[in-house]
Amino acid sequence: MEGLVNSVAYAEGRRVGDIAIPDISEVLKRPDVFVWVGLHDPSPDLLQEIQKEFGLHDLAVEDAQLAHQRPKLEQYGDSIFVVLRPAILTADQQRIELGETHLFVGPRYVVSIRHGETPGYAAVRTRCESTPALLAKGPGFVLYAVMDSVVDHYFPVLDTLEDQLESLEDEIFGETFDRKTVQRIYDLKRNLVEIKRAVSPLVDVCNRIVRFDMPLVHEDTRPYFRDVYDHAIRIYEHVDTLRELLTGALEAHLSLTAVSQNDAMKKLAAWAAIIGVPTMVAGVYGMNFKFMPELEWHYGYPVVMAGLLATCAYLYYRFKRSSWL
Repeated sequence: MEGLVNSVAYAEGRRVGDIAIPDISEVLKRPDVFVWVGLHDPSPDLLQEIQKEFGLHDLAVEDAQLAHQRPKLEQYGDSIFVVLRPAILTADQQRIELGETHLFVGPRYVVSIRHGETPGYAAVRTRCESTPALLAKGPGFVLYAVMDSVVDHYFPVLDTLEDQLESLEDEIFGETFDRKTVQRIYDLKRNLVEIKRAVSPLVDVCNRIVRFDMPLVHEDTRPYFRDVYDHAIRIYEHVDTLRELLTGALEAHLSLTAVSQNDAMKKLAAWAAIIGVPTMVAGVYGMNFKFMPELEWHYGYPVVMAGLLATCAYLYYRFKRSSWL
């Protein structure tokens, strides 16, 4: 069926087998069984069928169908609806795109819906199935496993952005920056804003699960969510640190640019002053007055030339000494 990735029943933490969507209601009659259904960009008909089998709330299904939601947790009776935004680096590692995952979690089921290019959760399923004792805790543990996978994938993304920031700092302080450097700084800052938009609400989601009494999350499963909460806080703080460093890098770039322009202006002013001396003298003797006593002096030309050279050399020495040249 198009859009259906997996539909698996579990009993006491062990895989029972794949089941068809129409058979889910029959399988759930067994008290020790829960079902984990994985979907990817499901069609409205498939989503409607899933809603019918699990009794999902209309508003939550509408959000899952429309997508483009911010990370959140909403409770509908004895079930919850969770939205996660995994971070995905593009192939050139220059831009971050936020995927989208929706989770319907009830006492006997988990429905995970991926939208767009969001990575699959096959590795998460395998990890859960390899620990039957933990998977036996039910849908609450599956929710933890998916959230933990999403949060952990932020770390390599941040490491890549941190490497890009270090490269920018080397360019800036190595004075090899150009106009594209500013564009790269703003691109990096935009990527950090994207991550912060995804992580900031996720901190609140984890906090609600840890602090509020939710029957879906067993008491012995809460420490796992505290671990996710700690990771989300670390990511949030890391993003803030990188943003501060990036702001400092931008300010350093602008300061060095201003210093470079100031140095260029000082050099131009120094050479203009040096060239101004012979220009002034040549202007005086180029006025073509009839009575200029110096024109009749035998040593006038060599004295004037020597004076010009000496004055220019003195000015050059003074400007050089004051670091204007």
